[in-house]
Amino acid sequence: MRTIAVTGGSGKLGTHVVELLKKEGYKIRSLDAKRADRLGGEQLAVDLSDFGQVAGALGGVDAIVHLAAIPAPLGHTNSYIFSNNVLSTYNVLEAASLLGIRKVVTGSSESAYGFAWAPQPFPPEYFPVDENHPLLPQECYGLSKAVGEQTAAMFARRGGMSVFALRYSMIVAEKEYAGLKTGEPERYYRSLWSYIDIRDAARATLAALVSERTGFYALNITSDDTLSDRPTDRLLSEFYPEAERRVEFRGREAAASNALAKQALDWKPEHSWTEFKDSL
Repeated sequence: MRTIAVTGGSGKLGTHVVELLKKEGYKIRSLDAKRADRLGGEQLAVDLSDFGQVAGALGGVDAIVHLAAIPAPLGHTNSYIFSNNVLSTYNVLEAASLLGIRKVVTGSSESAYGFAWAPQPFPPEYFPVDENHPLLPQECYGLSKAVGEQTAAMFARRGGMSVFALRYSMIVAEKEYAGLKTGEPERYYRSLWSYIDIRDAARATLAALVSERTGFYALNITSDDTLSDRPTDRLLSEFYPEAERRVEFRGREAAASNALAKQALDWKPEHSWTEFKDSL
């Protein structure tokens, strides 16, 4: 596995994934709507809603990292966000199946659970939220991610493809830490105070890519701690008092579990906002 296609290679996470894969010695083919001079290497301008373009662009690659998507229910109509994200994911997986590409890592989101963008806010059924928690989206973006996961699972069942859907929490780049408000928990309670450093997100993507596990996996990719300076027990008592707690929270442990990702990928997050607390 030497040639990797990365859709959305010029995006926020995509650029970090491309750089990491290059450092690991892989040849990269970036598929995106636009070129990025900082990427260098092979770049193809591809409309991922056009199956013919997708199939043509993926010929000769060994694996795919699919990160291209509209990343929130903002800036576009609901129907466009849903159709763009769902159709691009289907096209990538269908092309992979036809071309005999056996490994795909696709970018999902913790928004698939439904809490972050719900028009009618609701609490999780229990904490910590793990991959067994039902997906209950109320809006187009979370729904697109849930449907994308179902699509990935179907291809894994049908043809023996190995597909990892990584449920990234809010991805934070190093330069963005200074703008976070960790002393204001009401800012992040809808997303369960979840976040992941962009370097750890890129490493998790690489770990999924090289994993020898087969089948379909949906995994939470989140930090070990919350995006708050308050103890987790206090946060849950204030914002989600009705939700069941399945573990005892003793410190600032994450409210969304990354245990399955640690086990399945032999990965763990290495960075925390506390490294940058003097700038917050």
